Amino acid sequence: MSKQILIISTSPRKGGNSDALAEAFARGAREAGQQVEKICLYDKTIGFCKGCLVCQKTQRCVIRDDADVIAQKMRVADTIVFATPVYYYGMCGQMKTLLDRANPLYSADYAFRDIYLLAAAAEAEESAVEGTVHGLEGWISCFEKARLAGVAFGGGADAVGSIQGNPALQKAYEIGKAVVQEGV
Repeated sequence: MSKQILIISTSPRKGGNSDALAEAFARGAREAGQQVEKICLYDKTIGFCKGCLVCQKTQRCVIRDDADVIAQKMRVADTIVFATPVYYYGMCGQMKTLLDRANPLYSADYAFRDIYLLAAAAEAEESAVEGTVHGLEGWISCFEKARLAGVAFGGGADAVGSIQGNPALQKAYEIGKAVVQEGV
């Protein structure tokens, strides 16, 4: 039985470098026989969380926009992959806003266990992704059955397409290909 993998490409830029990492992961996972759905946030309408906490009772957000739909897809996915550009040594604002809006999942019977991070940055140093990893780990820590299962970081990628040839593309592909059904 294949896993349901949800890839969320959070870049505000269509066809950006982090999206190329998402495509590489998706290709590897599909080749391994996994079910993959990829969502790009660049054309989605996602409002800010109001902090009303109604979602803790209803497991749905009171704001009916694309984030509510995406959160429901996150709930049933076995594996979630976040792809983000690194801005100011952290995840992009679109990713953070989506994580905040995924608050209905906190009290839900969610399926996901493994979370992956794919990140691209203009800064080439490996340390450039640490803030992004830390931010995502903060979200993951609220879900006791979930864990950060892997990270692929492509540094030195600023202009669209500049990630081509970066070893992170191969790493993202290999991580995607290695995702296997638990118990198999």
